[in-house]
Amino acid sequence: MNRPELIIFDWDGTLFNSVGQIVASLQFAAQRFEQPLTHEAAQGVIGLGLPEVMQTLFPQVPHLHEQIVAAYGEHYVQHSTHDVWFDGVAELLHDLKAMGMKLAVATGKNRRGLDRVLTKTQSHHIFDITRAASETMSKPHPRMLEEILQVTEVEAKNAIMVGDSSYDLEMAMNIDMPRIGVSYGVHDPQVLARYAPLTIVKSVPELHHFLKQILQQKMPA
Repeated sequence: MNRPELIIFDWDGTLFNSVGQIVASLQFAAQRFEQPLTHEAAQGVIGLGLPEVMQTLFPQVPHLHEQIVAAYGEHYVQHSTHDVWFDGVAELLHDLKAMGMKLAVATGKNRRGLDRVLTKTQSHHIFDITRAASETMSKPHPRMLEEILQVTEVEAKNAIMVGDSSYDLEMAMNIDMPRIGVSYGVHDPQVLARYAPLTIVKSVPELHHFLKQILQQKMPA
């Protein structure tokens, strides 16, 4: 592959260690409105936009979706104060910027939630563009990637999508964008492998090493 010009990251479960709290907040909201929700089901929808999460988890009570979303959001904001980047993410992003990479975020969060965590991590300036599901189409539709490519003036073949869910990798596969799976987030390696990633890494340091190899044109055999 060509040396990439742009690397696009998912947020939750890829850069940000927030999966556990998202699951807990979804289960809290479900319990408040007496809706059954297992840990596995809650974790399985992370990456989708909130409307799609509601349609997937609670199709039987569409009249409660707005209230469940509100309860989820309130609980998450109150209890996610200790959520942080995974170890090594700050070093990874700063190293990539120093190597001249354009960086972007494509997330299932809404814009308000994304801006809140960008401010918390003091990382607004790191990313050339960020896209939230609330301002475009939810994964796995590739619309948000297409919008990022348009703004950055990069072709899909010269970008890489990095994500921890099947939605991330399917989104990239839909426009033939190279992709990397990370197995320390939502979905298992067996699930991620279905979407033909360049590799599946087990940690941020392993991701950092692999990306440096690509940028230095030293692809592993």
